[in-house]
Amino acid sequence: MSSADAVARETAWLSAFDPEDGLPALLAAQDGPFDVLQGYLPRTPIQRRRQLYVMRRRIQEVRTANVRRMARYNFELQITWPASSPSGSAEEPQQALDNAVDLVLQRIGGLMLDKTHGGRFLSVAEDPAEVSVVFADPDPSLRGNADLTCSISYSADDIEISG
Repeated sequence: MSSADAVARETAWLSAFDPEDGLPALLAAQDGPFDVLQGYLPRTPIQRRRQLYVMRRRIQEVRTANVRRMARYNFELQITWPASSPSGSAEEPQQALDNAVDLVLQRIGGLMLDKTHGGRFLSVAEDPAEVSVVFADPDPSLRGNADLTCSISYSADDIEISG
C-alpha cells in the first residue's frame, strides 16, 4: 500500500458488494443507484448519467512516534445526478439523489466494528469522526434541465509506516 493507490483502494471499497454484509450496493449493475463509480474525474464525463467520482483532496503526513508516521487522506466524492425524471417532476430527482447519498453514507460508515473499509485503511471517517455532504443549489440545474450535484468529504488514515 502506498499513498499513490489510496484513491484506487477507496474506489474498490465503494464499488464492492457482498449481499451478506448488509451494506448497500452502489453500482447500477448490482442494483445500486450509480451508473458510473470510478476514481478521478474523466476528461469528458458521460452525460445524463448518475455518476460518483472518488478524489483525494489532501495528503497529510502525521508523525505518530519518533520513527512512525501515517498518511491521512481527505477524500471527496463528487456526485452528478440528472435533474430530469420520466414524470417531469422536479422533486423526484432531488429525492432520488438524497436516497443515493444515504446509501453512500452507509458504505462510508462501513461494517459494524470495522472502520477499515475491509482492511484497506487503518480507519475511515474516524479522525476526525466527520463526514460532510454539501449539496449545490438545485435551482439553476432544474431551470436548465441540467444535473444536480453534491460532494461528500471525509478522511481516512492509512497504515502506519516506519520513516
